[in-house]
Amino acid sequence: MSELKHRINEDVKSAMRSKDKERLAALRLISAAIKQREIDERINLDDAQVSAVLNKMAKQQRDSIEQYASAGRDDLVKKEQFELSIILGYLPQPLDAAQISAKVAEAIAATGAVGMKDMGKVMGQLQAALQGRADLSQVSALVKARLNQ
Repeated sequence: MSELKHRINEDVKSAMRSKDKERLAALRLISAAIKQREIDERINLDDAQVSAVLNKMAKQQRDSIEQYASAGRDDLVKKEQFELSIILGYLPQPLDAAQISAKVAEAIAATGAVGMKDMGKVMGQLQAALQGRADLSQVSALVKARLNQ
């Protein structure tokens, strides 16, 4: 069992013991999403795959928060924000703009990229390093800007 899945399972047990219903519901939602992916793909997820599931869930929560806020449903916004905070607690801390820019510069130098034809090599290297820690569409835009100079 991956370390992240084990941590989530332990937190579920802890929430059950402390009778924290809201936290328990959010943790069960996370566990269900992980188990569903394992069943669908007939594999045991490693930490990177669990992080991918959590990233997808976080994106869905952000979209829900936006939709509920525009509909004036503050009760549902608070619920979704709470669930998002639980999900984000299991993800690595996102990188700031300066750190992302430094990683892009390192990847361009490491691959010897000189133009747009090398974008795939650069993004391939960055995708592994930044998955779950940065919005890859923004990273892609930054790489394009650097390679077009």
